[in-house]
Amino acid sequence: MDKVVVISFGGQYAHLIARRVREAGVYSEILPYTEATPDRLRELGPSALILSGGPASVYEENAPSIDPRILELGVPVLGICYGHQLIAKLLGGVVARGKGEYGRTLVRIVSRDPVFDGWGDEEYVWMSHADYVAEVPGAEILAVSENGYVAAYRVRGRPIYGVQFHPEVRHTPKGVVLLRNFLFKVAGARATWRVEDLAQQLVEDIRRRVGPGEKVLVAVSGGVDSTVTAVLVKRAVGDRLVAVFVNHGLLREDEAEEVLRNLRRVGIEPVYIDASERFLSKLEGVEDCEERRRIIGEEFAKVFKEVVEKDPAIRWLAQGTTYPDVIESGAAAGADRIKSHHNVAALPSWLGLKVLEPLRNLYKDEVRRLGIALGIPEEVVYRHPFPGPGLAVRVIGRFTREKLEIVRRASRIVEDVLRAHGLYRSVWQAFAVVGDDKWVGVKGDRRSVGYIVTIRIVESEDAMTADWARIPHEVIDEIARRITTEIPQVTMVTYAVTTKPPATIEPC
Repeated sequence: MDKVVVISFGGQYAHLIARRVREAGVYSEILPYTEATPDRLRELGPSALILSGGPASVYEENAPSIDPRILELGVPVLGICYGHQLIAKLLGGVVARGKGEYGRTLVRIVSRDPVFDGWGDEEYVWMSHADYVAEVPGAEILAVSENGYVAAYRVRGRPIYGVQFHPEVRHTPKGVVLLRNFLFKVAGARATWRVEDLAQQLVEDIRRRVGPGEKVLVAVSGGVDSTVTAVLVKRAVGDRLVAVFVNHGLLREDEAEEVLRNLRRVGIEPVYIDASERFLSKLEGVEDCEERRRIIGEEFAKVFKEVVEKDPAIRWLAQGTTYPDVIESGAAAGADRIKSHHNVAALPSWLGLKVLEPLRNLYKDEVRRLGIALGIPEEVVYRHPFPGPGLAVRVIGRFTREKLEIVRRASRIVEDVLRAHGLYRSVWQAFAVVGDDKWVGVKGDRRSVGYIVTIRIVESEDAMTADWARIPHEVIDEIARRITTEIPQVTMVTYAVTTKPPATIEPC
């Protein structure tokens, strides 16, 4: 099976690159730059290398880099953003600080090359950089941006390319075309891989790692990630699965009953623990979202510890961690922490469990495809993503139970209206957010000062980028009218129209 290795420098889209390669039918692996040695790459035997973007500057002290001998392996190389700049630097070129390019940018092809087959003379791409390549010795410039920066080059006589833009994101319309050109026309890779074929490999990996007689605690939430994880673990270890569903009081309306029902449908009988009061009492009055995430992560660990103390055979904790969780938590080498996730970076050492994360290199759409292949019902597979800390991250400012109930009820209204109009499955995520701001209103001919609720509905494929959903105005109107009518404390409803980036999907 042909293989592409993506060398990660901690960029937000490192695994998105790998996912685009997989979508093309070529198996891909992520290798942190700290592990990317010539010997390791010879061992892996890739058909091609892709160097990812990253948050650093190539001239920063201790900036991520690779051994220059990697460029001498004779393997086709594509550098993207930071990778594009790093190749230039390693070859003796010049990288400088410019005014930057962010978002939609026009580039002009100045020299034709197989990687740009299918591109017009001018195309829009997605840029996100401050540094730029000022000089690349021994390379031919293939494209320049509307601001005059080098947008793409090829090292003369060698299959080594650099592109300043991000071909892996959907905001670069012809980006997938470029990646496929690189894979098939430059590297000669073959399309022989499907995510559906991964299930048995993951089961065997779990079975290999878990020792005889050892039990695995799986934290299940009812979402597709934890459900797929639980099904994989059950297939691997059978009755040694201990599924635990913790109700932290931050679930959506009627969600606990729905989760229990859906888990039983796939043959999993969870241990149900209602820990609502212990979580909410610790969150009351906490303003900082990161602190809330820490509290929730710690409390989850305490609950699991109590379960483990009753059954010492439990030696593993399996979680439905996916790559967006990992990269946003800064758990990948070179990555910048955007927000912590309690199932990635906040598990205390005193928990004493070894961790299984079979999905940590997959994106949501891949997990869904895997779920369908495992026979999990579609209504479970296609439930909207829900954060581990639950509604706690949809309350901005001081956390109160009143605001929690407002956001719980408002989110239910959003989902109900979308379902009624047949729009629920067509969007990635839809929910309500409430903060401390208030708006003067009029209800029943009387002055009413109430909360502002913001509706967030987005379209996405993988949660790494997202766009606000252009749903019909009459649907937004119905949502707003129902919220202000059915929730007395609310006088104003707004609609969020910012993409990711620069915003994240969840408010905090």
